[in-house]
Amino acid sequence: MNGGRPFAAFDIDGTIIRWQLYHAIAGVLAKQGQIDGREFDRVKAARMSWKQRSGEESFRDYEHQLIGVFDKALKGLRKEDLTAAAETVFNEYKEQVYIFARNLIQELKSKNYLLFAISGSPAVIVQKLADYYGFDDFAATIYPANNGRFIGTKDLSIGKKPELLRQLVSKHSASYDGSIVVGDSEGDISMLELVEQPIAFNPSKQLFSHARERGWKIVIERKNMVYELEPSNGSYVLA
Repeated sequence: MNGGRPFAAFDIDGTIIRWQLYHAIAGVLAKQGQIDGREFDRVKAARMSWKQRSGEESFRDYEHQLIGVFDKALKGLRKEDLTAAAETVFNEYKEQVYIFARNLIQELKSKNYLLFAISGSPAVIVQKLADYYGFDDFAATIYPANNGRFIGTKDLSIGKKPELLRQLVSKHSASYDGSIVVGDSEGDISMLELVEQPIAFNPSKQLFSHARERGWKIVIERKNMVYELEPSNGSYVLA
């Protein structure tokens, strides 16, 4: 749609926030006894295996275990318990963000962009972060509840990001002209392909390969430095 405001959509975990919100919330629930300690120990062991770079699939293995434990614990959990855990995580991590993302959000707000957050993390924490950073709307994983307790199913946003982005664009009558998406993993590729200015931020190996083939902008942030790489004659140069 043309004539509306341009938009920018951001992934959350690893793109704005420097950590995994699923893990942080699961950690709080484990401390409260809502997640079995032995099961969460296995998640932490998988996380250590990933941190040691034990294999190319180590992060996916860790993520799979983490989400499985989280989803299992959620069945029958009171909504107020998840809300309280999300509040704890929000208070701890809301400022633990990447410089690039924080500055880009501020810049785009000043240019009157619509800002959307699209994440696979639970809506209860994504909404808090979206509100805190002044986003116009968000889409995230929703967990249905009955009589104040979660029923054990979910409306997963992972794999549906392009559809969710299109819905947000339509809802807000946004324009694709000048549109931007920032993502960090292969799960964001289909969403990045929808816009004029895709940005692969600290990309996974799979996203990096795809971005290089398509000539997308790549941004790397290490310590207090941000390196912006622009495509040039089949290669990349430091912008």
